[in-house]
Parts: sequence; structure tokens; C-alpha cells
Amino acid sequence: MSRRARAEHPRGPGGDDSAVDRVLTLPNLISFVRLLGVPLFLWLFLVVEADVAAIVVLAIGGTSDWVDGWIARRLGQVSRLGELLDPLADRLYILATLLAFTAREVVPWQFTAALLAREALLLGSLAVLRRHGYGPPPVHYVGKTATFLLLAAFPVLLVAAATTSVAATTAAAIGWGLAWWGLVLYWVAGAMYVVQAARLVRAARRGVAA
Repeated sequence: MSRRARAEHPRGPGGDDSAVDRVLTLPNLISFVRLLGVPLFLWLFLVVEADVAAIVVLAIGGTSDWVDGWIARRLGQVSRLGELLDPLADRLYILATLLAFTAREVVPWQFTAALLAREALLLGSLAVLRRHGYGPPPVHYVGKTATFLLLAAFPVLLVAAATTSVAATTAAAIGWGLAWWGLVLYWVAGAMYVVQAARLVRAARRGVAA
């Protein structure tokens, strides 16, 4: 890891780098389990069409989003691997759910395209940062809020699509309210990351020129 990228990551208690290099921690274990939930959800939803079980997996994956980070801070087990695994699990849940929902027409393709376009924008920004020796920018609270809203919306939308009762109308209204707010904040967070990346690149170029 470059010095610039290393500087963006916190040290462990007392300035010890070994704390942030640890792999076998409880928060990382939770993140790994969350990652395993992604293929499980896809199998339940697309292969066997066990919608109730898929809802449970989505709900657990979404509501546990904050758990690994909270435990890491509480126990002093913040690590570089955890900082990568947590947003990776979030993005995989969102992308897998979007593609699966689009395939079964739970959400329209336009909604999926809007979220995928934001991911493409972020990937482009990360590629530019890496060329200048920087690692991924820290996760912003706006992005975490957007992720929470989207992960909360997906199980509700699945409930609305899987039932035909009057409650389905209410579930659809709640689910789409969360989803659209999540989409807006997702793009706001993406714009903030792009601005942050642009500032870092300009600073790097000024340093080279000097």
C-alpha cells in the first residue's frame, strides 16, 4: 500500500499499525457471513423461488449492515480488511438484489440502470485515485444512509410483490419511498466522492509540479 493510501486509514490504539492489519476479528467474521448471504439470496430468489426465505436473508443482511462497524469501534478492532469488506458487502447486496429483482420484474430496469450508473461513476473515480497513489476514500455518512435505505427498501418491495393483500399496497408505498430516497442519496454520496477524488488529484498534481 502506498504512503498516501496508508495515511487515509486509521491506526490502532496507541498508533499501532498491527491493529489495523488484523484479519481474524469478530467484525470481519460478520462481514464474511454477510458476503455469504449474497449467493444464498440469489439461490433462494431465482432458483427455488423461496420468496419468504429470501426476504429473511435480505432483512438480516440489511439490518446487520451497521453491526460490524459498531462492534469494530466498540472493541477497538478496526482493520483495513474490515474497511474494505463492509462497503463490498453492501454493494454486492445492492447489485445482486437489483439484478434479481429486475429479472423477476420486482423493480423496473430504469431504477436498476440509475443505480448501476452511479456505481460506474464511482469505479471510474477509484481508478483515477489509484493512478495517483490513493486508496478508496473513507465511507461518508450520506453513503451509509443511502445504503441503509436501499437495503431496508428491498425486503419491503419483495413483500409487496409476493403478496396480493391490501397490505401489499402499503408495503409498496413504504418500499418505494425508501428506495427513491436511497437512490437520491446514493447519487449525492457519489457526487461527494467525485469531488473528494478531484481535490486529491489536484493536490497530487500540484505536488508533482512543485
